[in-house]
Amino acid sequence: MIQTELYPEEREVLRREIPRVTPETFEELALRIFRFQAEYNDVYKSYLAALGRNPQTVDSLQKIPFLPISFFKTRRVVTGNGKGRIFESSGTTGMTTSRHEVFDLSLYDELSVRIFEEYYGPLKDFHILALLPSYLERGNSSLVYMVRHFMEISGSEFSGFYLDDFTALNRQLAEISRLDDGRRVLLIGVTFALLDWADSLPGQLPELVIMETGGMKGRRKELLREEVHQILKSKLGTEAIHSEYGMTELVSQAYSQGNGLFRCTGSLQVMIRDITDPFSYLGEGRTGGVNVIDLGNLDSCAFIETSDLGRIRDGYFEIMGRLDNSDVRGCNLLYV
Repeated sequence: MIQTELYPEEREVLRREIPRVTPETFEELALRIFRFQAEYNDVYKSYLAALGRNPQTVDSLQKIPFLPISFFKTRRVVTGNGKGRIFESSGTTGMTTSRHEVFDLSLYDELSVRIFEEYYGPLKDFHILALLPSYLERGNSSLVYMVRHFMEISGSEFSGFYLDDFTALNRQLAEISRLDDGRRVLLIGVTFALLDWADSLPGQLPELVIMETGGMKGRRKELLREEVHQILKSKLGTEAIHSEYGMTELVSQAYSQGNGLFRCTGSLQVMIRDITDPFSYLGEGRTGGVNVIDLGNLDSCAFIETSDLGRIRDGYFEIMGRLDNSDVRGCNLLYV
């Protein structure tokens, strides 16, 4: 439930504008959300104070301090005094996981659908199959939540989740292929599961839209994205492997329709920071840390300094890997 007695009108004005944001209005809206969160998000407000930053002097995206993503593992990062659905990241036994409390699931639903359909067209034109065993085994995965919502909108009785029963998945794919109903088939899966499934295929499936979400989770040898895509393309006989860029700490997503190149859209933008100076930004083609502005994070923090390495090329961004020691690299100013 969202309790807005602290800001009864301001939040609702911002909430209405987020789905309608355009490239021309993005910076102005982001700065308004920044000032809103600098006032009503206790963790972010303390972080800005520890940095000695006065929010009133911030007048461009480049001047906004981004909150290290590690704070989601140790603090309740929320704006205001609401209560919501808690999503939790995956992790091995004993690992501290990130927790993202989402007050407004209707905003999450609206943005995720809008972003997907901007890339791929109406969800009603798809049968959606999901191979997400490491996420299904938990009850609080944001990815499972999003994909389940997509399945509901698609209205396909053939959509569904699979753990490791590749025989059943292959049987379902064969049944869908006999429908000839004009719908495309999307199989979204965690990387290790897609590789395991591909080994079970009796033949190639060039028409299938394969979308990987990343992640080996210790189940297979870590591979570069290019290596994973080449293996899958070879086994399936398809020209491109699609990718989803999202995380527990975000509401918005980005998608790649091949070659690992992601395009920002709507409520999400990416900036590349200098690893040695987190308040400096790098130009086109240079590799650095990935900062994400997600306007959908209205009730948490919209400005996230992630643990990913990336670069921007021709208006797209690439994820090159992870920063070393990312679990301990965040600012320690607020840790006690």
